[in-house]
Amino acid sequence: MPAEPIKILHVVFSLDPGGMENGLVNVAGALPPEKFQVHVCCLERAGAFVSRLPDPRNVHVLNKRNGFSLRTVFDLSRLIRRLKPHVLHSHNLGPLIYSSLATGLGRWKPILHGEHGSLQPDQLLPRRLRERRFFFGTCRCIHTVSHDLTGQFREMGFSTSRLVTIVNGVDTGRFVPVSRADARKKIGLPENALVVGVVGRFAALKRHEDLLEVFEALAKKFMSAQLLIVGGGGPDEQKILARLNCSAAKDRVRVTGFQNDPRPFYQAMDLLAAPSLHEGMSNAVLEAMACGVPALAHLVCGNAEMISNGQEGLVADLGSIEKLRAELEKALADPGKLAFMGQKARDKVVACFSLPGMAASYEKLYSELLKPDGN
Repeated sequence: MPAEPIKILHVVFSLDPGGMENGLVNVAGALPPEKFQVHVCCLERAGAFVSRLPDPRNVHVLNKRNGFSLRTVFDLSRLIRRLKPHVLHSHNLGPLIYSSLATGLGRWKPILHGEHGSLQPDQLLPRRLRERRFFFGTCRCIHTVSHDLTGQFREMGFSTSRLVTIVNGVDTGRFVPVSRADARKKIGLPENALVVGVVGRFAALKRHEDLLEVFEALAKKFMSAQLLIVGGGGPDEQKILARLNCSAAKDRVRVTGFQNDPRPFYQAMDLLAAPSLHEGMSNAVLEAMACGVPALAHLVCGNAEMISNGQEGLVADLGSIEKLRAELEKALADPGKLAFMGQKARDKVVACFSLPGMAASYEKLYSELLKPDGN
């Protein structure tokens, strides 16, 4: 174990807003500074979340262009030699490839690798699985953010001895319930509205377009319903905004853009819609739950670990527009149950998904990686 603080170098494409990036900066801020010094290598660009790090000066941008870049491998290798980190912490496959190549396939520095979401179809092709299996072999340890995701990797034949689970956590001192009337007044929503929210960047897997179609149909039945879309950026942003501009329900849809502080928007919601097809463990769901807001979530990784159906929220098969509409309609028909589930949601995250608990798990894992036998 080093006498000086343990120096961690995270390797990511960027710190643009996203669930993985949110988790990274949360952990960086929660680790004890007398024990850890956190640096981040952004392979492509910096991103809005840089300002949330304890010391934004510890962000190093390599300006990688599209496609594989051998120059970036050398740039990362030089950065590692200069910073002398004790551990590299890569996040998702692309940064792992660069981290592995820049460290002699993990021989020169221990690599802790993080997987933050279930594999999408293009990642399940045999060639991509072989690639992932090879680079996993260069890591000291691989962690996922939910037990279900760990189980999926084990079922696909990945080494069980190197796989661990550290579930996501949320700052329950920052994300707290408040008066919904006050929250709605703050952001300009009607006090008596029935507010469904969705939080995240505009990408197909988040299913903004499906949710908008469902809301248009249900708005005719629930006259006080409002749809609150929180977030910005992503490949489908212009497409979704153009679709919304033509919507018959556009006067009852609010798009906020990216928010540095999303708390008042969560606090104004009656229900968070989380129909994403691929997740690890949704930070948006945890943040909403911490604010006393239940979620309607699709049956993907992590959601059933956070939510007992009908208790802290609703977990159901939302894989089609028809199923999403049916489940959302049932949820909106019983506002009293939404309030009951919101209180239990808050209790659940305080007990099981706290930020200090998550940070303590990473602190323990980082320390174990530096033991002579690596365990």
